[in-house]
Amino acid sequence: MVQVNGNYLKLKAGYLFPEIARRVKAFSEANPEAQVIRLGIGDVTEPLPEACRNAMKAAIDEMSNREGFRGYGPEQGYLWLREAIAKHDFQARGCSITAEEIFVSDGSKCDSANILDILGPDNRIAVTDPVYPVYVDSNVMAGRTGDADDGGQYGGLTYLPINTENGFTAKIPNEPVDLIYLCFPNNPTGAVATKAQLQAWVDYARANSALILFDAAYEAFIQDPELPHSIYEIEGARECAIEFRSFSKNAGFTGTRCALTVVPRGLMGTAANGEAVELWGLWNRRQCTKFNGVSYIVQRGAEAVYFAEGQAQVQALVAFYMENAAIIRRELAAAGLEVYGGEQAPYVWIKTPPGVDSWGFFDLLLGQAHVVGTPGSGFGAAGEGYFRLSAFNSRENVEEAMGRIQGALKG
Repeated sequence: MVQVNGNYLKLKAGYLFPEIARRVKAFSEANPEAQVIRLGIGDVTEPLPEACRNAMKAAIDEMSNREGFRGYGPEQGYLWLREAIAKHDFQARGCSITAEEIFVSDGSKCDSANILDILGPDNRIAVTDPVYPVYVDSNVMAGRTGDADDGGQYGGLTYLPINTENGFTAKIPNEPVDLIYLCFPNNPTGAVATKAQLQAWVDYARANSALILFDAAYEAFIQDPELPHSIYEIEGARECAIEFRSFSKNAGFTGTRCALTVVPRGLMGTAANGEAVELWGLWNRRQCTKFNGVSYIVQRGAEAVYFAEGQAQVQALVAFYMENAAIIRRELAAAGLEVYGGEQAPYVWIKTPPGVDSWGFFDLLLGQAHVVGTPGSGFGAAGEGYFRLSAFNSRENVEEAMGRIQGALKG
């Protein structure tokens, strides 16, 4: 009989968001009259920018004749899109990133897991706690951890707690680690990092020959011009960091799928025999073998993000969701809750009421307010006692949800 990958059996439970979906489905079936508002999973609700839609329509028309038809594209992404990304997202901010170092993909979630394909199994791994679950679960699936303890923490991982006591800023480890997962603006807490804070991480990584896996999926939501949008704004980061980005949240591409990973030339790892190996070549080989690229139509849509009209439309989308976040912060604070985040990111991180744990608060909001959020404990042991709400929804739903939550808390 065929054997399964036993590492999957070490996972504590179903992936967080499918588990939420399961509970909501059961509630909705038992309460068919309930109008549930979903502020849990970070999926967008507003239409694609017009510039992107028009570009995709034009690309479809191109595909209607032999002269314009495109089949397989380059696995790394079309050069015209990679050049636009390099110019607008990196070079405009003083980052010396070239088109050659950009790999277009179908999602930063996918890339943050797939990057493990080119990294050895014995690396010591550091993650924040709470943390985006994919960083941990993908390492569990790949056999890079031990079993989970009663608190849900896996052996072999170094956990870096982030909480109100440390201002949601992870402390640099006392011992050397090899892989460091950082996400700023942070999912789930909405916290951000200053240039000085990121410089400390880069200095640590260089001193310990470590690699930073930097998730910048929410960089477009940063409002403070003094905050960095990319790890490559930090001196020395090219020598120790890979960055993941996405078109999902800023341009609404969650349903069309387009993202990118930056692997600088000259970024090195070490083979088992001690030989230095360039990571760019390994990632390029991995993509050429396991990935056929993002569709031509979608890449043309992504390119339109960088047109003048596309930039204005994306900025309007970001502003819309950030106004939602401001409403959530204001109304929940007025209801007496402690709230964090939501100022530089589309997530609001909430301290649950005294005596109510994360899943208890989930059940309270679902059962009494018919509102879905995300229990903080699903992001790690240090997330217990917290709760995440997403600003990705219509204005009408956000305002309605806040009124319902205030009513549930009073009742």
